[in-house]
Amino acid sequence: MRHILQAWVRRYFFYLGGDQPHVPMIEKIRSVMGAFIGLMVVIAAAKYLGELGGIDEWLMASLGASALLVFVLPGSPMAQPWAVIAGNTLSALVGVSCVYMQVDPIISLPLAASLSIFGMFQLRCLHPPAAAVALIAVLGHITSYRYALFPVMIDSILLVLAGALYANLTGKSYPNRPSR
Repeated sequence: MRHILQAWVRRYFFYLGGDQPHVPMIEKIRSVMGAFIGLMVVIAAAKYLGELGGIDEWLMASLGASALLVFVLPGSPMAQPWAVIAGNTLSALVGVSCVYMQVDPIISLPLAASLSIFGMFQLRCLHPPAAAVALIAVLGHITSYRYALFPVMIDSILLVLAGALYANLTGKSYPNRPSR
């Protein structure tokens, strides 16, 4: 019976995170601290800029997911500056455009996400959290294209800058250098 249980656990462990690579504790701590410091800097700067400009929405909700890519997976093509900044900004523009269409959310939500994915394919800036930016714009009934510039583009730029500074201070390479 014990042998059968062990075989079953080994076989199905994959579905419980068994496919995830081992990450040394020091790298986990470096990543978590980077995400905390980076998000703290971005949120403080965005709040200050929002107050300076008299703008209520100064933070994009998907910033945490972008931070995971930038600080935990800085080598991923989806974490590179062009992907983060262009992907998020494009998706915000698409989301706001879908709000202007004034169709049922059952259509506008998937339309916003799928059109933003298509746009990211075309511009070669795939960034998974950006599809959420399009949904956030539709769900929030955001009707100002300014939203794509601030907070979305500015927050994305600040996050990339914080990620680059932190990675290079801790001995990691970010952004990736193109191979020759």
